[in-house]
Amino acid sequence: MDHRTPAGETTAAEAADVWRRAREHLDGLPGGRGLNIAHEAVDRHVAAGRGARVALRCVAADRTATSVTYAELADRSNRFAGVLRSLGVGRGDRVASLLGRGPELYTAVLGTLKNASVFCPLFPAFGPAPVEERLRLGDVRVLVTSGDLYRRKVAGRRDALPGLEHVLLVGPGADPDSGTVSFDDLTAAASGEFTIPPTDPGEPALLHFTSGTTGTPKGAVHAHEAVVAHHATAALALDLRPGDVFWCTADPGWVTGMSYGIIAPLTHGLTAVVDSGEYEARRWYGILAQERVNVWYTAPTAIRMLMRVSPRGRPPELPRSFDLSALRFVASVGEPLNPEAVRWGQEVLGLPIHDNWWQTETGAIMIANTAATEIRPGSMGRPLPGVRAGVLERGPDGRADVTDGRVHVLEQAGAEGELALRPGWPSMFRGYLGAEARYRACFADGWYLTGDVVRRDADGYYWFVGRADDVIKSAGHLIGPFEVESTLMEHTAVAEAGVIGRPDPVAGEIVKAFVSLKPGYRPGPQVARDITAFARRRLGPAIAPREIAFEQNLPKTRSGKVMRRLLRARELGLPEGDLSTLESPS
Repeated sequence: MDHRTPAGETTAAEAADVWRRAREHLDGLPGGRGLNIAHEAVDRHVAAGRGARVALRCVAADRTATSVTYAELADRSNRFAGVLRSLGVGRGDRVASLLGRGPELYTAVLGTLKNASVFCPLFPAFGPAPVEERLRLGDVRVLVTSGDLYRRKVAGRRDALPGLEHVLLVGPGADPDSGTVSFDDLTAAASGEFTIPPTDPGEPALLHFTSGTTGTPKGAVHAHEAVVAHHATAALALDLRPGDVFWCTADPGWVTGMSYGIIAPLTHGLTAVVDSGEYEARRWYGILAQERVNVWYTAPTAIRMLMRVSPRGRPPELPRSFDLSALRFVASVGEPLNPEAVRWGQEVLGLPIHDNWWQTETGAIMIANTAATEIRPGSMGRPLPGVRAGVLERGPDGRADVTDGRVHVLEQAGAEGELALRPGWPSMFRGYLGAEARYRACFADGWYLTGDVVRRDADGYYWFVGRADDVIKSAGHLIGPFEVESTLMEHTAVAEAGVIGRPDPVAGEIVKAFVSLKPGYRPGPQVARDITAFARRRLGPAIAPREIAFEQNLPKTRSGKVMRRLLRARELGLPEGDLSTLESPS
């Protein structure tokens, strides 16, 4: 098998030098005692005399906002670290949160990391079953949550979690008789002084659970060294600059909200906007204007929802009623960004939207459309400095073809294959907790196998085709559902689309599209014919959907991705699998 590197790939030595230089922008613990994320995010700014800077702008449901300075955040996180130490919680022990977005969550994250314990964020909209499963799989000793969330999602399952020794409730409701104590009381009584213990850069720091299509959720373990990539990629891919106000809309229960909602902006000494409310177009535009946000990092789903209320081709009355003049850079992540969304950003917001690509396992952005490069709508962008990517030939199962432990790297422009990365970036996950075999299966022949199918053009831009198990094989053609979905969304009637392959005795599979319609359009044969004809014109008959089904409530994850595997399972009458990340179980 060919073991050469793709044309233009960064060498191992060059990549190592990039990350070495990135590491020099951080301080490290005083006295050469190692590297700790919390020190880089908070304490070093205070030590340098920047403690009066605003670290957090916390926006309440009624849009009132309060500020937390770096000095205050350092004090609060010191107190929580002291609380953990007083409870006998130490190095490597797991501490989880089940909290809404607010200063207590930041306090818990940073205090846990200062104590050299491992932080595991849980999405507060999870139901009781996925919460229990993650607490059990993570062998969590301490849970920080609210009284309401505890009663609804944990209390009834506490007996099944013998390892959960301490539950700390934010706000009222703590009752020692029910096995809970007050987070507020404990932190208020603790000392504001805390010395971070020596921390090796390779020590575990974060535990992020990610659901696959089969099996139990996987707990991806990340080390303190990940902060090097968080800091560097935030500047490279998100254009963060001194003095910026930054808003990442992702919940810290997901890796984006942790890496770029908490860690990255704080390492840069910026002001991070923390919104405790839910999405609503007028609210979001109002926060952008009120907080004078310079850099905005959000999800394609949110952008599509904004596109519904402020479509292209019409006067953008809603955004124009707010002063968005401070906004300099908009980026998107979580799923591929449709070309139409990039054009919408330019026309309606006056700014293009920069897509980028990464995974829970990579811990940080790997491929991006940066501020310094041309945006090619629909492209993930190009690998960041220090990231070594390649396209691998696939086998019959759709995944990279591994024969005798070797893989074949496709160097020709336009070739489709599985995206793979050379290990070595600082935020690479260090394992799946308690699942060594699943971890080893992610690597072959010196590559990390992402499971994503891509093509790379002659200029080194990567284009997402689909997940390896999503690619449709029809009459000898390999069809990427994302390409079809992107085209369908350019039809004036289509709001969202999910595309699957339906088994066919002649073609093997045919393309079937499930679409939700924009307001003012009604499902019916004529609309289906119009959409089909539009797709055939744009994609050709070999790729365009053969069937259109109308579904106003497409199944989506809580982060907004259309769940193609669930559409396929329901279409074929197959088991639906893990639904813990489903936006609504109904």
